[in-house]
Amino acid sequence: MGHLGHLKEQYQSLVHRLGAGPVALPEPRDSAAWGGWKEILEILYTPEEAELASKLPIRPSSLKRVAARLGTSPEEIKPRLDAMCDRGLVLDLVHPDTGEAKYLLAPPVVGFFEFSMMRAHDGIPKKRMAEALHAYTHGDPAFAEEVFGSQTVIGRTLVHETALGDEELPDVLDWERASAIIESATTHAVAICYCRHKAEHLGESCDAPKEVCLVLNGGGEFVIRHAFGRKIDKSEAMEIMAKARESGLVQIGDNVLNRPMYICNCCGCCCGQLQGINQYDLQSVTPSGFTPHSDPEICNGCSRCARACPVTAIVMAGRKMGSKRKNTLSPVVDAERCIGCGVCADTCVRGAMKMERDPVRPTVPVNSVERSLRMSLERGRLAHLLFDEGSGRGSRFLNRVILALNALPVVQKALAMEQVKSRFVRAMLARVADPTGGEEPDV
Repeated sequence: MGHLGHLKEQYQSLVHRLGAGPVALPEPRDSAAWGGWKEILEILYTPEEAELASKLPIRPSSLKRVAARLGTSPEEIKPRLDAMCDRGLVLDLVHPDTGEAKYLLAPPVVGFFEFSMMRAHDGIPKKRMAEALHAYTHGDPAFAEEVFGSQTVIGRTLVHETALGDEELPDVLDWERASAIIESATTHAVAICYCRHKAEHLGESCDAPKEVCLVLNGGGEFVIRHAFGRKIDKSEAMEIMAKARESGLVQIGDNVLNRPMYICNCCGCCCGQLQGINQYDLQSVTPSGFTPHSDPEICNGCSRCARACPVTAIVMAGRKMGSKRKNTLSPVVDAERCIGCGVCADTCVRGAMKMERDPVRPTVPVNSVERSLRMSLERGRLAHLLFDEGSGRGSRFLNRVILALNALPVVQKALAMEQVKSRFVRAMLARVADPTGGEEPDV
């Protein structure tokens, strides 16, 4: 873009490194957005930290491997990594049985953007950070297109279970239910909503509750360990979800089937994901797989559903009623824009709006490895995922990626092969597909 030379070399290297991950921090075109982008980096990282971060892995790696990558000893690098974890710049994932920590560079989202505003008081200047984030994410489409411009996105809508009729409930799978996700989680934490906290410092916050972001499983352990939120029990998590539904908030979960790490309770005015739809018309969350339908015999055209919709997917249209001279109003749902949250159905006091199952369920990655694979593939970064980390961490991670690759549809698998022209990958794909093992790869 021509601006990159104005950054210190350490920040240039960090931006380049983030560009190898599934979610990058692209340079914006707009000058004010560029200033916010630069300030975000300078607020969060010292030049020395930026240099260290630019050399970190983008997938979890042991302390020993990280130290080897940095050309230092584990004893020397661990305090620096731990200090950066305390600020959300590095993530440490601790094995529940062995206690071994694996480290990786935190992405912008879900990552250091959220962590920068998850605490009310720390060393980060909140108002300045909020202004920089707003300038970068709202002043230019570069970041929105990076995060939301491809088929696989970070979050997925969880339909309000209270908006489903009794006949729908047996058909709702556990991964589609917020209650089942909370019930099965091993760790529960709650944190301040990054989006509404940011909006508060901009003087634009709505009246929705702020301490409603649930962080689960390994994500919850990280949040508790580094004081980004507080530990709660399962019952309090359920209460938070119920109150969020009563407040008309959209429940957006981690876009994976197994062991999701968060459920956010989002409003259309402050939420960064929903603003991807409202400001940039991008399908920024995977829809729930349910769509609202109104019963014209019950609906009285009050428009509560249209006013409550967080992504303006409902409009009221005139409808002729028998011999009456005046038209009545009825809701019309834009199925392409609707995310299937169920807020409209819960808002309808007459029970005229119901959520009905879509003919085809949404495609949701099985786990974080498959999601990273799909995001990297769609963004043209598959080689970074395979070889930047695969070569450094041995066969276990690489095998998981190859298995996920082999499960892709034919067209996507062909695209992957085009991105990574490697005899090794081709041989491994053929070997996984062949239950006999086939010949050893010639590498």
